[in-house]
Amino acid sequence: MPDFSITAVLQLIVAVGLLNVWLIRSKSATSYRGGQAKSLKEEFDAYGLPSVAFFIVGALKIGAAVALIVGFWMPELIQPSATIVAVLMVGAFVMHVKVGDPIVKSVPALLMLAMSAGILWL
Repeated sequence: MPDFSITAVLQLIVAVGLLNVWLIRSKSATSYRGGQAKSLKEEFDAYGLPSVAFFIVGALKIGAAVALIVGFWMPELIQPSATIVAVLMVGAFVMHVKVGDPIVKSVPALLMLAMSAGILWL
């Protein structure tokens, strides 16, 4: 039975947030997309990343999100998944800086980083 601690709430927020961005809103324009991108794919192009990076990062984020949910029943998945998300969010922040985005565009990545760190440290 899943517990409903702060860590569990963070797990759920991070997992649902990643799945939302990558599976539901990947082709939608948002004010947080890097550069002038209108979709996730365009965002990776704006960062100057190879197209394979889009698929690798997507697989890692979707996989980590699923593992965070499964982590309610298999707790050994939580730490590695939260670590993957934290590392990827540092990378996302660096990419926003690389293209000269205003700090507001980095807010979602920084919040996901903070929540992933919370999962790891609580």
